[in-house]
Amino acid sequence: MNTIILAFLGWPEIVAILAVVLILFGAKKLPELAKGLGQGIKEFRKASREMQDEMQRAVEEEPPATPPKPSPTEPGKGHSQSSTGQG
Repeated sequence: MNTIILAFLGWPEIVAILAVVLILFGAKKLPELAKGLGQGIKEFRKASREMQDEMQRAVEEEPPATPPKPSPTEPGKGHSQSSTGQG
């Protein structure tokens, strides 16, 4: 996704954005911001990796065995009495 965004930005635009960030936050604050951004990306990747691992385990895991369902009996079969009224 980053490559899509960067495809529309050339070097002059990137330099301008970095200059504006430097002016707004100052040189002393930039390392702290970069560290926070790096930690956020690291946490996101970790959570994404854990989610993929969990999904992979669920796919590889065999489903629990379920008892077979009884087949429904057809009407008229399995009855010992006839419905003709003879007795």
